Amino acid sequence: MKKTIMALTASAFIATLAAPVMAKDKIVGVSWKVFQEERWKRDEAVIKGIVEANGDKYISADAQGSAGKQLTDIESLISQGADVLMIVPFDSEAILPAVEQASAEGIPMIAYDVQIEHPDSLYITFDNVGVGRMMAQTMLDSGQTEGNFAFIKGDQGDPNATFLFEGIMEVLKPQIDAGAINNVCEFFTDGWKPEGAQKNMEQCLTSQDNKVDAVISENDGMAGGVVAALEAQGMAGNVPVTGQDGDLAAINRVARGTQLVSVWKDSRALGKVAAEAALMLANGKSMSDVPNTAPFSGGKRGVTVTSILLPPTPITTSNVSAVIDAGWISKEKACEGAMDGVAGC
Repeated sequence: MKKTIMALTASAFIATLAAPVMAKDKIVGVSWKVFQEERWKRDEAVIKGIVEANGDKYISADAQGSAGKQLTDIESLISQGADVLMIVPFDSEAILPAVEQASAEGIPMIAYDVQIEHPDSLYITFDNVGVGRMMAQTMLDSGQTEGNFAFIKGDQGDPNATFLFEGIMEVLKPQIDAGAINNVCEFFTDGWKPEGAQKNMEQCLTSQDNKVDAVISENDGMAGGVVAALEAQGMAGNVPVTGQDGDLAAINRVARGTQLVSVWKDSRALGKVAAEAALMLANGKSMSDVPNTAPFSGGKRGVTVTSILLPPTPITTSNVSAVIDAGWISKEKACEGAMDGVAGC
């Protein structure tokens, strides 16, 4: 994989994007892959706020976890006159016909958080390979350097599941090659659904007679399902579990000791960068005019796209205070039932 990672903080990215002051009455169309997840509501609040404060119009559609619906959703956003499209793909390959239609009609596109392998889409996300590295490194740093590991991956059709696993394996491969870490279970999880992750973890525990020492879960929602499966066997808190997104419930699990780490991707920062980029593109600017862009390739098709990659932050018991101080979560919610010694609690 070839990629350029921007070595800036999220706040630095925000500072370099000035608030748009261009022509009004543009339409920003957003296609969400499944809006019920907690984090997308945070993203939308920022995106919609910036768009409407600039005098422009925000329209959106929820694909509800259906690639077929998302395809027609995007076509509908185009027919409603969207001047720019922001797409969170459920299945990046399945929606390519709509992406090609938008490209043919000269409508600029932003692949939001999930890559679309099309040269006319601007890929804005956090460094997902880096997120995978952080989850795996935190596991090793916690002292879990050997034993039976289970890997609960995201949806097979989502490139992020692959990017995350690439980062995870980059860190763990030396231990695996040395025979210290055994990959005893590895599952993709349809739609990144917590209930699917729970079933996968239950199947893993059954097949291994509960002899699982660590779980690398690729996001917080699935980590919740994993922890539920462990709780049913009296193993929660004894088996470290990873996650990412900074979900409120996950941060509390970190404080309680049932989840080792949640790699926090402040979606307020991502939403701000993407919204301001969308307004630039809607007003005729090119992708090269958007600050902090760099080429990115590494998807299944090897298409090079223009990207902005923001840096994430791993949250463990040592820095729960970071998300509290940032106003991401209240101290009361973060620290309910917390163990002794959790920073910020």
